[in-house]
Amino acid sequence: MDANPTLDQLQVFLTVADTGSFSAAARQLNRAQSVVSYTIGNLESQLGVTLFERTGTRQPRLTEEGRAMLTDARRIVGDLQVMRAKVRSMHQGLEAELSVAISVLVPTGAMLAVLREFQQQFPSVSLRLEVGELGRLVELVMSGKATIGIGGAPTRQDDTLIVDRIGHNFLLPAAAADHPLAKRKATLSLQDVREETQIVVSDASDLTSGRDFNVLSFKTWRVSDMATKHQLIRGGLGWGGLPASIIREDMASGRIVHLDLPAYEQGSYNLYAIRRTDNPPGPAGTWLIRAFEEQLSNCPMDLASPPALATEV
Repeated sequence: MDANPTLDQLQVFLTVADTGSFSAAARQLNRAQSVVSYTIGNLESQLGVTLFERTGTRQPRLTEEGRAMLTDARRIVGDLQVMRAKVRSMHQGLEAELSVAISVLVPTGAMLAVLREFQQQFPSVSLRLEVGELGRLVELVMSGKATIGIGGAPTRQDDTLIVDRIGHNFLLPAAAADHPLAKRKATLSLQDVREETQIVVSDASDLTSGRDFNVLSFKTWRVSDMATKHQLIRGGLGWGGLPASIIREDMASGRIVHLDLPAYEQGSYNLYAIRRTDNPPGPAGTWLIRAFEEQLSNCPMDLASPPALATEV
């Protein structure tokens, strides 16, 4: 009888393929590199194919057979994770504690509304809440430190995650009313903002390290969180992109204005509920996701009327 590959062998195979090296896979799996190499060798022997090209290259590369096996391995591991999740969900009662990671891009008003009702619906469930940038959110979910993440989509596909779209928010370039860019009261070009200080949030996560989004100015001030960015922009120290939901009151009062800057990729961005395939939420977590979906589906979609936008969720 032919030997059947084990789930562990397939998971090691996927980790090596995703990380690009045996050493990186060993670190992620918390195993010795020799164990990872031995596991791959056994899998190749059982399948009768060479999965990685190891000669003449600094890093192992998938062979043609390895690429063909990669799709099947992802499907098999994914199906087993779904089955385990279903079983765990059937046996799971109301959570004693729920850990949630929420992106700074989620409207504060929506978050407060959901959590206020959550407290009434599940008074016995303790809540562990962390608010941060996208990379940090995904890291918390992937590590199991958070059961649910609410925020933008991960920057790369990961078969261990379930990512469901539950709503949107709107991002726009803004500055204080007394900022030089705001005083121009005209359509701004890329050259107009090049020499002005742009306030940028730096994501400390390794998942988004070194990546910039919508950074147009040569001069930047980098901060660790959206709240600080909001305060600096409101204080006239620079310009930058802010979620419309965060600055609705500032826009209504005229303290912050929307910059007419076509070069800035503004617009509606999707928000998602993120969780591990093998770590399904219980009753309280499932309710929380649905509650966020109800709130976030009502956020603004465009800038047809900035004053009206300022009064939205």
